[in-house]
Amino acid sequence: MRIEITALLDQDVYTQRGIFVGRVDDVVLDPDVGEVSGLALGNVNKSFLDLKGKGIIIPYQGVTAVGDIIITKHFGTISYSDDEKV
Repeated sequence: MRIEITALLDQDVYTQRGIFVGRVDDVVLDPDVGEVSGLALGNVNKSFLDLKGKGIIIPYQGVTAVGDIIITKHFGTISYSDDEKV
């Protein structure tokens, strides 16, 4: 899937099941291959993701569609212990 990096910024991200995950704050690049490797999300849905930090990075390989919103494969509820950082 080819797309401009700027088209990803500020997009809302939902799972394939329609659950809001967060909004794209930044794009993570893999310099070895020159491709997007992840999306850094802020404004995270705290009822879906129990995070201690401000955001999460989701793998770009899970993205299934990009348009007015971004759709990613569904993943289960994620929670982190107090000593883990995001």
